[in-house]
Amino acid sequence: MDIQNKNNINISGKAISIIGLGRSGIAAAKLAQHHGAQVFISDASSSELNRHTLNELKLLNISGEEGGHSDRIYNADLLVISPGVPKDSRVILKAIKCGIPVVGEIEFAYWFSKFPIIAVTGSNGKTTTVNILGKIFKTETIHGTICGNVGIPFSQEVLADTINPDLKRVYILEISSFQMESIYHFHPNYSLFLNITPDHLDRHGTLDNYIHCKLRMAENQTEDDTVIYNQNDLELQHAFVNHKSKVIPFSTIHQSGLFRMNETKIYGPDQESFIGLSQIKIPGQHNIENIIAASTLSFEFGISLSHISKTVSEFTGVEHRLEYVTEIDGVTYINDSKATNLESVIVALSSFKQPLILILGGRNKGADFHNLLPHTKVNQVKRVISYGEARHEITDSFGDAVRSESILDLRDAVVTAKNLASSGDVVLLSPGCASFDQFDHFEERGKMFKNWVKELEWVK
Repeated sequence: MDIQNKNNINISGKAISIIGLGRSGIAAAKLAQHHGAQVFISDASSSELNRHTLNELKLLNISGEEGGHSDRIYNADLLVISPGVPKDSRVILKAIKCGIPVVGEIEFAYWFSKFPIIAVTGSNGKTTTVNILGKIFKTETIHGTICGNVGIPFSQEVLADTINPDLKRVYILEISSFQMESIYHFHPNYSLFLNITPDHLDRHGTLDNYIHCKLRMAENQTEDDTVIYNQNDLELQHAFVNHKSKVIPFSTIHQSGLFRMNETKIYGPDQESFIGLSQIKIPGQHNIENIIAASTLSFEFGISLSHISKTVSEFTGVEHRLEYVTEIDGVTYINDSKATNLESVIVALSSFKQPLILILGGRNKGADFHNLLPHTKVNQVKRVISYGEARHEITDSFGDAVRSESILDLRDAVVTAKNLASSGDVVLLSPGCASFDQFDHFEERGKMFKNWVKELEWVK
């Protein structure tokens, strides 16, 4: 199957294999089936959920398998992979050897998208920023929808707009480095780069490879498109020199962006008052960057400054990102399950002035926990509670520098934190690791943390 020219791609009657029975795989399968493809979906793992999903897909004439990939996946004109499948996996390498084109779900959905695309990436702040944009891009004339790495597949939203087109639609995509490994034509109208710090090195191998994947988001953009980037970020400062698109910086430090700030206020493009810092409801300097980034893109898109300002002042944050849970006996509990790398943990630590009991753990993604030591001293970390697969590695990294406890699972870590906390403390779940040792995703980890904290209210 020739996919070199996007405008000539036609999958009707073609055999398409989908790898992965997660959300993106299921959505891609439904989109492919809608466009007349013969779809086969395959997942390496076996579970009751997978079997239930396959039974549901059969009702749509989509066949599949679980518990391993049979050779049937190679009887295909195209292979569509989920983000969790690395580009050097055996399945992909064999498909390429067989001459089968391999694309990711983001690329596949893009072939059928008809409306403007905003793409947001960064090591940290993506979810908060796309949620701010999602609120701003809800007007009488613009119907923004959030999808991508936030857990709502791009394919799902594209299929919905294929069946019932919304001519006011704008797609706001959160993009991960994994999703950019397998693109060819993907082309956002606006790309927003928040920051780049070491992450997912267990997948990409080196920082250079990781950065390369991030920057691919803008590689197909033209002179009619816009790139917006964080001028504070050393990796991004030189990334877009001589780029063919319109390039706009944003910054909390430099004075070259559309929005500027001082100690008390953010000012708009004509130096008019935009919003007082005291009006911002989400904590942390990093969230000021996220707000300025989202505001820059929104203003450049053509949304009024008054609407942007009003929306920003009303925004209270997103679930699992520095989310207030409750207060028990004077102790505040914060859910930051979305913090899956050390840079996110550092950001979380700097967002509080109270003494902290920090819960770290899960599956390490190649991070060196020694790098947290200076930040635990500056930010009043009284105790570190480590749990899960990485617990011994975390404890060994801190040594005697910080008092620490090693706990098998998160539920026991929550109970331990309660027993160690005093009135005025903050118990902060900011794991710095992937969730996959005990949970399917960070959302499940965050929800269970909140449930277990709420249970503490009944324990006397």
